[in-house]
Parts: sequence; C-alpha cells; structure tokens
Amino acid sequence: MSEQITVSVDPDVANAYRLASDNDRRKLDLLVNLRLRDATRCGESLKDVMLEISQNAQQRGLTAEILQAMLDE
Repeated sequence: MSEQITVSVDPDVANAYRLASDNDRRKLDLLVNLRLRDATRCGESLKDVMLEISQNAQQRGLTAEILQAMLDE
C-alpha cells in the first residue's frame, strides 16, 4: 500500500516528471521512496534529505533537460 504526498520541486523538474511515461514515473517514485526511507531511518529530517538530493543533483550537473533525456531513453 502506498500513500501520496506533495513535494515542492523546481518547475522544470515538475514538468519533466509530468512528461515522463507512467513506467518512468513509477521508477522515479520508487527511487524517491527508497531515499526517503533510508533518510528517516538515519534520523535525517525531510528538509535535510531534500536539500542533499538537490545539492547532489546540481553538483553532478543534472538539469531538467538532462533528466528528461534520461527519462526518454
């Protein structure tokens, strides 16, 4: 069983997610779910987790365009 939550993201990220196929959205949902599960077990706050995810993505050069290209594969 799963539950829906709302997470604020950059407009480009939201658009890329909306344009992704159902299969790719399920994959992204699973990745976020796993990361949040790990973070909550380690005592990190949700805010810290989201900040870390954002910083890691930016440091690695991930842009909305790159994310979309990855989802298009």
